[in-house]
Amino acid sequence: MLELRDLTVKIDGHVVLKNVNLNIKQGQVHVIMGPNGAGKSSLALTIMGHPDYKVVSGDILFENESVKQLPAFERARKGLFLAFQTPPEIEGVSLTTMLRHSLKSLNKYPGYKQFMQELDKQAMLVNLSKKLLGKSLNQGFSGGEKKRSELLQLLLLNPKLAILDEIDSGLDVDALKALSNIFRARKQASRSCLIITHYSRILNYVKPDFVHVLINGEIKASGDEHLARKIEEQGFKQFLK
Repeated sequence: MLELRDLTVKIDGHVVLKNVNLNIKQGQVHVIMGPNGAGKSSLALTIMGHPDYKVVSGDILFENESVKQLPAFERARKGLFLAFQTPPEIEGVSLTTMLRHSLKSLNKYPGYKQFMQELDKQAMLVNLSKKLLGKSLNQGFSGGEKKRSELLQLLLLNPKLAILDEIDSGLDVDALKALSNIFRARKQASRSCLIITHYSRILNYVKPDFVHVLINGEIKASGDEHLARKIEEQGFKQFLK
């Protein structure tokens, strides 16, 4: 579903990703782990098409089609989704309005009544207060509420591949349990996920197919969930060689 081929990326003239190779198949969950400044968020933003991140060499293929020249909105229409590490605040645009127009853009809008019913249902699933649905997007939201808002967007938009940048930070145990159910349902529907995180605690709720270690913009190791346990015990220093 997603393939990165020898991807090297610069921002402001500085290399932030070096010859990154990654292959995510339908229904798979991949986890990227690494310390602060490793390039994890740069990877997410590059895949999604942030214009500040310049692909110097290599390619980004989504469903066997190169998307590296496409703007972010076209990548979203093809089925890519990014839950931000720090979700932006947008004054004057409510969460409900944003989701309604997003679904219309994707030709997935079911009509007002069905949309509102589904919105209420999924907001309850992620325990996001209804009063926040009509507020300006993320303005006045706590850190946990912003992350729940991202989960609500994931549920409503139902992308083919979701990139979740530190989605576990700020979530309580109940929200993490809901996240576990979301991943299980997505896997059954052959939807894929790329989870970016510092810590292995999310693996108590989500069983990944692969774990990758990103250090200084390079993937230094790949394996299964046991690799994450090893990082928890020994840290990232073991890969700084």
